[in-house]
Amino acid sequence: MDDEETDLPGGRDRMHELEKAQTICRARGGRLTPQRRIVLAKLLAASRPLTAYELLDLVRPEDSAITPASIYRSLDFLLEAGLVHRLDSTKSFVACEHPDHPHAGQFLICRACGTVVEAEDKRIDRAAADLGERHGFMLEQRSVELTGVCGPCRAGDADASRSGLTPGS
Repeated sequence: MDDEETDLPGGRDRMHELEKAQTICRARGGRLTPQRRIVLAKLLAASRPLTAYELLDLVRPEDSAITPASIYRSLDFLLEAGLVHRLDSTKSFVACEHPDHPHAGQFLICRACGTVVEAEDKRIDRAAADLGERHGFMLEQRSVELTGVCGPCRAGDADASRSGLTPGS
């Protein structure tokens, strides 16, 4: 089945998300080329953040001419357009859940399964801006990455400890 025909987590439709991305790119003076579109489609379909080389492996069967440099160029464009986020702690990328407006996101990253939840809490954004101002910093990037263990993994830990097993055993 083609990547662009399946539904996304949370009941979102991939075709709708890609059409929205196309509209956003046009409005911001850019172009969602076929190569950029497939990179974005792979990130939308992923259940976890992907590195550039994982994206290369996923795209290569559909575009044998793709190179690491072209993946990075596509990611640079998608980052600039606000369609994806780079997670510095994992050196990976996720599709933005709110590409229709610029924002500094907060990311909850599960260290057990790799799940990432994107949040947009204006209080945290304001606190980061205030912190920077108090210390004389002009912040260039206000995204916040918080790591921990998600609910399902915690529940798995509890189930494993009750049975005497450890996660992954």
